[in-house]
Amino acid sequence: MRIAEIASEVAPFSKTGGLGDVVGALPPNLAALGAEVLVVSPLHRSAAAFDLERLPLRLKVPMGKTVTEARVARTTLPGSQVPAYFIDHPGYFDREYLYGEPEGDYPDNAARFGFFARAALELFKALGEIPDIVHVHDWQGALAPVYLKTGASLAFPKAKSVLTIHNLSYQGLFTAEALEEAGLDNALFNWKQLEYYGKVSFLKGGIVFADALTTVSPTYAKEIQTPELGCGFDGLLRDRAERLTGILNGVDYREWSPEKDRHLPATYGAADLGGKEVCKRELQRTFGLPERREALLFGFIGRLVEQKGIDLLCAAAERLVGLDLQIAILGTGDPRYEDMLTRLAAAHPKKVALRLGFSESVAHLIEGGADALLMPSKFEPCGLNQIYSLRYGTIPIVRKTGGLADTIVDATPGNAKKGAATGFVFVEYAPEALAGAVDRALKSWRDKAAWGRLIQTAMKQDFSWGPSAKCYLEVFRSLR
Repeated sequence: MRIAEIASEVAPFSKTGGLGDVVGALPPNLAALGAEVLVVSPLHRSAAAFDLERLPLRLKVPMGKTVTEARVARTTLPGSQVPAYFIDHPGYFDREYLYGEPEGDYPDNAARFGFFARAALELFKALGEIPDIVHVHDWQGALAPVYLKTGASLAFPKAKSVLTIHNLSYQGLFTAEALEEAGLDNALFNWKQLEYYGKVSFLKGGIVFADALTTVSPTYAKEIQTPELGCGFDGLLRDRAERLTGILNGVDYREWSPEKDRHLPATYGAADLGGKEVCKRELQRTFGLPERREALLFGFIGRLVEQKGIDLLCAAAERLVGLDLQIAILGTGDPRYEDMLTRLAAAHPKKVALRLGFSESVAHLIEGGADALLMPSKFEPCGLNQIYSLRYGTIPIVRKTGGLADTIVDATPGNAKKGAATGFVFVEYAPEALAGAVDRALKSWRDKAAWGRLIQTAMKQDFSWGPSAKCYLEVFRSLR
């Protein structure tokens, strides 16, 4: 089976979040199961910094009444033989950010990613490698299934397409003119296909035209079929429920394992946690927090937006800072929340520390040095940080939603007695519920034997990519 992955980012070449991690890790695991896999992504500025082979190909990409040229670069995914191709168009992709400036999305994103999806299909023709399965990710790649069923259909008569939805709330919404810019027939602008409340939705096009749909956890697959979390697409997804599969994201333990993490000041494992104490002291120094071994140190890594439960954290903050704990926060996002957290950290410098922005090394340090991880998300398609934290013996405090519900077992007395508990889970989206989960964590923290059992159970969990890759192959094979 020949599988082509089309994605707007792929780690380590480009990454804004979990999408890049998934596309960097899934293809080698598919290849390990016997599939022939290649990856196509834009040549973002960050990717161009790598040592890539520049190919002599000149792709002629039809975009409506115009034909735009693209060049191609190539390498392999690290630690594998999976080829990764990059669509080179400096005007579209040689930019500081992947999708937009801090103040908003790039205004030409419709043209950029319509071009990318079509260029990927032209690349397959130029290489003479027509895939059996075209696997696309999120709205940025979602026009590829549309092209396969319309303008490019003659060149790919047997290819099937699969769309993976990593986050339904990002829908690729543009004005009606985006259809013409993408080289698509205006007849597609109707409520059954690409029109969504007077706009064009790239994601809707992918949902309608793809042969199968997946999303990144079983619980999220159910949630997006409800009005609460369906983002207006719940009816469409219920109509396609037989073709929708929830597959939990895996983790690349080559990058996320405390025994060999190059970002940590000291490595450690379940049998010897001494290195974790070294990491905790370094994390406290890095964030300017008092070096107190006895304080329960929480970490938070992520976008400072409502989806991640930042409003809950801010609402519960005054209660939390009265407890014997510390919180180290790494992230950037909504200026309103950035300002609230900045003021909170200034008012309680011994309890709360904030670093605005993102740093891969600091993210690893939080996973290794924190005692617990806060993920009070309003919704969470899968989430990876809570899975990383398990391997690092950093106990997650999560809300029961999406992939968080699928990966963390609440430390109820029954679960703890069975040796199954791995974290603290709350259900209601309310600051009182978050504070209650933190209280439970503090109580367990004071019982060193109980906390030690939590750590040992957490570090034994295995969310490697192998089982998830097999699930993807099952979906692909069902289409042949």
